[in-house]
Amino acid sequence: MAPSKTAAPTKKPTTSKPTETEPAKTAPPAPPAPAEPVVGETAAGPGVAGPCSGTVIKPGQNAQAVVNSQPAGATVCFASGVHRISQTIRPKANMTIASSSRAVLTGSVPLTGWAKSGTRWVTRGALPAAYGKSGQCEDNKANICHLREQVFLGGTHLTRVASLAAVKAGTFYADYAANAIYLGSNPAGQAAEMSKTATAIESNQPGVTVRGLTIEHFASPAQAGALVSGPGWTVKANEVRWNKSVGLMLVKANNGRVDRNLVHHNGQLGLGQYSSLKANVTRNVITHNNTDGFWIADWESGGMKSTRSSGTVSGNLIRSNKGVGMWADVADDGRVISSNKIIGNAADGIRYEISRNGVIENNTITGNGFGTGRGSGTSLWDGGGINVNTSVNVTIRNNTVSGNVNGVSIQSRTRGDGPWGRYLLRNVHVTGNTIGMTGGTQATGMVQNSGAEVPAGQLTFSGNRYLLDKLAAQRFAKFGTKLTATGWRSAGLDTAGTFHTS
Repeated sequence: MAPSKTAAPTKKPTTSKPTETEPAKTAPPAPPAPAEPVVGETAAGPGVAGPCSGTVIKPGQNAQAVVNSQPAGATVCFASGVHRISQTIRPKANMTIASSSRAVLTGSVPLTGWAKSGTRWVTRGALPAAYGKSGQCEDNKANICHLREQVFLGGTHLTRVASLAAVKAGTFYADYAANAIYLGSNPAGQAAEMSKTATAIESNQPGVTVRGLTIEHFASPAQAGALVSGPGWTVKANEVRWNKSVGLMLVKANNGRVDRNLVHHNGQLGLGQYSSLKANVTRNVITHNNTDGFWIADWESGGMKSTRSSGTVSGNLIRSNKGVGMWADVADDGRVISSNKIIGNAADGIRYEISRNGVIENNTITGNGFGTGRGSGTSLWDGGGINVNTSVNVTIRNNTVSGNVNGVSIQSRTRGDGPWGRYLLRNVHVTGNTIGMTGGTQATGMVQNSGAEVPAGQLTFSGNRYLLDKLAAQRFAKFGTKLTATGWRSAGLDTAGTFHTS
């Protein structure tokens, strides 16, 4: 979970406003080409998994019993069909768990015994005992995002509501005291299911490969995954969808590889990485995550989040997630975010927060940051296409950043201490990017809290190409002072940059 944002300073620094003269227009150079292609939605998932040759697991068999019967390094192949997983599969070292026939692993159980109850339908006896809360919800009054059970009717995800009175078509309510589930839609003739098993596959054994599976309807708690990768794992060409919290999680997964997966419509976060060094996340499609109402603006929800980790995130499509697209937070070190297409996420496209030694390069970042929920906003304090928050040694280069709530937002906040001492904003370079700011209150620049001042020379902008609606627009800001293109240049920021209007 990210620490809370510190409030914006109440007093702007005083600077004299320079005389305005329009910079000369120049012919716009061609935008930089990505270093590698970005995967499309038809180039990932079980359709590109390839064959599986090994011991077959048929629907209805106990998958863990079959795994237990095989030696380390063996391959087990799930046959086509739906496999109900009632206990977590724990592979041995160097095993391959795969399918060449689009097998579905589900953590749900059927719900039966429905009875009419007024204008609703009810079944009893399926819920667990009530349990504690975890996570922060977008709706912090109803505060129900932490509840782990999802209900699906005819394959459609139903929205959970906080009271019996709120139940209507397309929703459900879980009464733990009465052990009753209420629906607002008639379940007759439709399969009703409730997610129950917490995790599909998890092990701390090294060298496992997971390939070609569809993993759905697992009821993991907040910040936990339906599929949890270990050290040296290869997780490739799976579809991970409609799970309660995190779809795919790397935990102490040093040197792991996550490649060409479809990760979508998970309740909290598509992909998470914790305490995993030199792990590579490549060519995945991560879309439409945070279906279950976790806090969009400033908690662990959306596309991908990593903490205390390193490695490369490259060639991914990260689109339409209700949260941050790609978020490196809390002591990430040596993270490279490159050649991704990051589009239409509700919070920042990329957020690099209280971390160090980052490279953000060759990404296309458009349409991010327009969420309107709790804590969202339009100032540089609220982020933008790229947001660097109180981090050290970060290079932002050769990206195309356009049509976001803001362009590049550099934030210095009072954030306390971490594993390397005090979290500070230092040595950030923004160079060679194309940054479009043509509407609304879009801006690029830096902000700071009182007590988090940044020494001169620590933040540099150079050789960027700015696309503006007009040169006289105040599309830039330096520590509270709004600036035009001329003012930005006069303040010593990007004297080699170019400014263009359509």
